[in-house]
Amino acid sequence: TAPGPCSYTTLRDEAVKLFNSLQQLESERDPVPLMQGVLQTCLDLPPLVDEIYCQLVKQTTEPPAPGGQGDLHYWQLLTCMSCTFLPSPPVLRFLRFHLDRRVPGVPAALRELARTENRFPASEMAKYACFIREALGKTKGRECVPSLEEILVLMQRQEMICTVHCPGAPACSVAISSHTTAEEVAQELVSRLGLSQSPNLFALYEQSRRREQPVGSATLLADVLTRFE
Repeated sequence: TAPGPCSYTTLRDEAVKLFNSLQQLESERDPVPLMQGVLQTCLDLPPLVDEIYCQLVKQTTEPPAPGGQGDLHYWQLLTCMSCTFLPSPPVLRFLRFHLDRRVPGVPAALRELARTENRFPASEMAKYACFIREALGKTKGRECVPSLEEILVLMQRQEMICTVHCPGAPACSVAISSHTTAEEVAQELVSRLGLSQSPNLFALYEQSRRREQPVGSATLLADVLTRFE
């Protein structure tokens, strides 16, 4: 196996390290940095994305303490994965099947095929499963892994609040998800400020101490926020 980038070793060794990280996740009091580390490794070493998805499916299948801290941490990492990476088609089918077993309203025949019942229809696991299924339909790949703030809101299945400074107007707070693009935010602000009939073109700009540059219309705002972090 070829060595990975940066300080990574072989894919096999990194897979073992990730497995150990998942085991540690069960008892971790502050799982956010550990989750971000797993996501970063998957971003740097794409062949490991399927491996982590399969490990998380395994860990969330009939856990010893359903709804316990360890179980919820696995579901939360699976949520972050679903907003960052798409698995390969075979693993995606396997993952959707796994989620369907926990989502209310799935046909009984499918549950029978899965040899399990929808035992936790109002549980946190069912809510995470619904969120993940929806996210998988929107995820197209990320330039950056979720920021620490984004991971925290994903763990609660919520949106981030992004503050945009508008010339000649007060700063505007916009709720964004992991899939919100710069163009979508610009259009919302144009509507809020009553500029829909203006002949001008509008765009978002990213400003730092050293430079100011336009944000591409298809750029995910979540990636921009991660770069600032």
